[in-house]
Amino acid sequence: MISSLVLHIHPAKVQRHSLRASYTLGLGLTSAYLFGVLIVTGVVLMLYYTPHPLDAYRNMKDLQFVVTFGPVLRNMHRWAAHAMVVVVFLHMCRVFFTGAYKEPRQFNWVLGVGLLLLTLGLSFTGYLLPWDQLAFWAITVGSNIAGYAPGLGAEIKYLLLGGNVIESGALLRFYVLHCVILPLLAAMLIAMHVYRVRKDGLSAPPAAEPPPIEEMAPGRFPPSTRSYGLMALADRPAQPVVESEPDDEVLTWPHLLYREVLVLLAVLIALHAAALLFNAPLEEIADPTRTPNPAKAPWYFLGLQELVSYSALIGGVLVPTLLVLALVLVPYLDPVPRGVGVWFAPERSRANRIFAALASAAVALTLVGMFFRGPNWAWVWPWTP
Repeated sequence: MISSLVLHIHPAKVQRHSLRASYTLGLGLTSAYLFGVLIVTGVVLMLYYTPHPLDAYRNMKDLQFVVTFGPVLRNMHRWAAHAMVVVVFLHMCRVFFTGAYKEPRQFNWVLGVGLLLLTLGLSFTGYLLPWDQLAFWAITVGSNIAGYAPGLGAEIKYLLLGGNVIESGALLRFYVLHCVILPLLAAMLIAMHVYRVRKDGLSAPPAAEPPPIEEMAPGRFPPSTRSYGLMALADRPAQPVVESEPDDEVLTWPHLLYREVLVLLAVLIALHAAALLFNAPLEEIADPTRTPNPAKAPWYFLGLQELVSYSALIGGVLVPTLLVLALVLVPYLDPVPRGVGVWFAPERSRANRIFAALASAAVALTLVGMFFRGPNWAWVWPWTP
């Protein structure tokens, strides 16, 4: 059954171009594998977790010190969640810089935007579950950013938290979102995404067409080796005409599947190494009366927090709304099928520069919020004590 499923979601043949690691970088496949690891480790962690403030932190301590392989499971889940945010972002960058969002893949790009948002939502809702100081105040800041939306901000925040402050209701809602609703939505979008890839095919550079015959040099034609007359062909039986297979296509098995297995092994080895070398953070139990200075959002929202420090309207509303809208409209604002399947195609230099500038700004703002902001959100140098 598994072999039938694997062969069903793969085409019979794939282009050699799409097998090159330098083209896809294996980012889409890595994202899917990370999601699978999160599902497996998350289901196991659910067996040792109760979504209530009186139990959640104690469960974290039990996982850390009592449960067999508990620290490894929790560490793998934590680092896989962070890695998935990074890999999905890089995957979208790869798709853009190779022009793989163009016709007929416009809708698949929109699905990818939805998966990026769901990835952020999954990580954000899971951030609160340890119920320690880091989780509590990170979600407090993140929910306050959502509350800056004019008109609906207060309602959005109340719907998210089940109240005006983070209490047991908020923890239960985040648990249900993180363990049930968002994973089901993500699984549905991933299935649709894979189906569209299967249906539309992988992007590839246009095949080079041979020059016209009249432009070919006479020396390019081989000398005739015909040793028969025209009438000699009359007595030969008719032979069926069979089209030759394209030279740029190879069978999915074993060429593609071997590479997919290698990527899976690389992901599992990297996650195990990270889980054994680095422990997921766990601070003291959440205390609403002790506010850390500075209180920071989860790292993937620090860019928005940095913008909010200048203007709540710009950072909390305009920038995220316009950014998501622009991402959704990208394939429809740039519909001309040129430079498809080529990294940084010169035909798309302007679009590449704009996207690179926006992505670099997002990364820069995140790094500023992560390393260069101290008490009272003042500027600090990370190497100074």
